[in-house]
Amino acid sequence: MKSAVTKFPVFEEIKKRWSPRAFDASKSLTRDNIHTLLEAASWAPSAMNEQPWRYVIALKEETQKFNAVVDCLFEGNTIWAKHASALVVSFARLNYSATGKTNSAALHDVGMANQNMLLQAASMGIYTHVMGGFDKEKTKHIFKTEPDMQPVVIIALGFLGNPDDLPEPLKVREIAARSRKSIAEIVLPE
Repeated sequence: MKSAVTKFPVFEEIKKRWSPRAFDASKSLTRDNIHTLLEAASWAPSAMNEQPWRYVIALKEETQKFNAVVDCLFEGNTIWAKHASALVVSFARLNYSATGKTNSAALHDVGMANQNMLLQAASMGIYTHVMGGFDKEKTKHIFKTEPDMQPVVIIALGFLGNPDDLPEPLKVREIAARSRKSIAEIVLPE
């Protein structure tokens, strides 16, 4: 595990959360694990309490669905994500259900639900890797989504594997120390 070294105290789950590429293909997640992660996501805040997040869950044992998600990934992600225990496609419903008007906060809200899921996973010893590298149009087609549903990210879930199983340069990135910009770099001057 590559726990973050922080300058100020933060929750352990924040320190433990990182995005590995080496997953142990021999380990599985249970439906109860998935339900707990979805419950955590469901409690994220959202504009007008719309809860615009929707998910497709593919456990690796659900071979056809899992492979359908893998087929949506760009090649650089397919190399390692195919070893995850599950793949989750997150979608945003872009319009408010009551009015049909555009929900300008939908992507933000889905991101918050996803982060709840990631932190819950970290608390359970489940590792996650969020990917934007996938074919969004193909994903919409495969999962026959409604027109106002936008694929946001695909999340790989699973347990740590051996970095030596990764090809270069992914292996180097896997074992490199974690870093973040300083607080001074992320705060705009007044």
